[in-house]
Amino acid sequence: MTSTLQPETTTEAVTKRPGRWLALSVLVLAVLLVAVDATVLGLATPYISEDLNPSGTQLLWIGDVYSFVIAGLLVSAGSLGDRVGRKKLLLIGATAFGAISVLNAYATTPELLIVARALLGVAGATLMPATLALIRNLFLDPRERSLAIGIWGATASAGTAVGPVVGGFLLEHFWWGSVFLINLPVMIVLVVVGIRLLPESRHPAPGPWDVPSVGLSLVGMIGVVYAVKETASHGLDGNALAAGLLGVAALVCFVRRQLSLPHPLLDMRLFRNRGFSGAVLADLLTILGLAGLIFFLSQFLQLVQGRQPLEAGLAELPAAIGAVVAGLVAGAAARRFSVRSVVAGGLAAIGLALGALTLLDGSTAYPLIGAALLVVGVGAGFSFTVTADVILSSVPRDQAGAASAVSETAYELGAALGIAILGSIVTGVYRGFAAPAGTPEGAHESLGGAVEAAAGLPTAEAEQLLSSARESFVDGITVAAGAGAVVLLATAVAAWFMLRGQRLESRV
Repeated sequence: MTSTLQPETTTEAVTKRPGRWLALSVLVLAVLLVAVDATVLGLATPYISEDLNPSGTQLLWIGDVYSFVIAGLLVSAGSLGDRVGRKKLLLIGATAFGAISVLNAYATTPELLIVARALLGVAGATLMPATLALIRNLFLDPRERSLAIGIWGATASAGTAVGPVVGGFLLEHFWWGSVFLINLPVMIVLVVVGIRLLPESRHPAPGPWDVPSVGLSLVGMIGVVYAVKETASHGLDGNALAAGLLGVAALVCFVRRQLSLPHPLLDMRLFRNRGFSGAVLADLLTILGLAGLIFFLSQFLQLVQGRQPLEAGLAELPAAIGAVVAGLVAGAAARRFSVRSVVAGGLAAIGLALGALTLLDGSTAYPLIGAALLVVGVGAGFSFTVTADVILSSVPRDQAGAASAVSETAYELGAALGIAILGSIVTGVYRGFAAPAGTPEGAHESLGGAVEAAAGLPTAEAEQLLSSARESFVDGITVAAGAGAVVLLATAVAAWFMLRGQRLESRV
């Protein structure tokens, strides 16, 4: 099935909106805001561990509760933007995002930080669907829209580069909470400039916003992800089983309700489009295979290889650079070759790069790490940019918010599942290391806990503890990298078949 725009667009495309590129510059600030926040956390994790002393489970919750909440609310937020206005929702969300960042920065306990991250997820859920939906309505020409989506994706990748570098600088000069405060100047610029430059857009006849559907979506997503996380960490128990059953039941009820409503939050008929479904599945599985590994890579660079935060941030730059370059040319490449070859090729490249990271050990030279990260970035840039274009071009402009939310839900759900599953693999392998008698239990919860425990031991025992802990941590990363490689290579095969015949539009 080939993606086509709805006929309503045909007569409008000849008129290009003035100021659309300036408006795009405001939208990418919102993307930058979210991307920077997501990437600085990895660098700050060792400092959070030292200051707040979270357990291993709490540390994983700090890492993934943002994605849990955002995944549960994205569809609802995208649909709300279609109803009340995407510009209005974007500006409200950006303001809340900046304010809640302050709460994150000054959290004094692991529990408070988890709550603050959850609230940040509520605000973040309003940002990403609104930006993509506004792009869909700003750029009616398909080639311009592909370039705009490429810039949107490249900015997200640039945020992953800016986040670690700026975060590394801040961590070397200030306390860990400063990494959250960098959201404030971006938010202020976004709101002040966005009020003037962004056009408002909404569904002309959206119907009411169905609150029960919002609740079902939230309960369903969080229940399922929580069950997967707990099962991966501690095995299947009563709590995980109950949460999983509740989540599945809520999602089934959500789908049935959407099919019965005259104005659903999410039109389930979108999934009848094979290209739409294939693109969503590719996004979900791709980020699942990457997220857990990337979450722990910053800890590897700092706590295993002894790099300073700024150096660790710079070491991760190749991934962002590759994604930026690939994202800008992805649309042209998909038109020259095919959608499925670009997406499947990008996914296969990521899988091979993750496979190379299974060779990692504590003394691995940087060229191997840097080359693998560069390939990961290039593959992700090609894949994510083209799938976003496919998803947006598969729906009418009036449903752009809901479709964008599906795309972002796949991304955030994949991130949550990736951190939960692959992160739990790393943690599970790590906990099995041999430690000297009398080692505090916290040393087995996280590598940061082992570093802290070693500080109170005699030199010989401290060196033995750290050597064993680091070796076990690296073993966990290599196992997770292998699992991620399998997921990505399988996704590449699935994308090759599901995106068969899919094409990006060249003209309206």
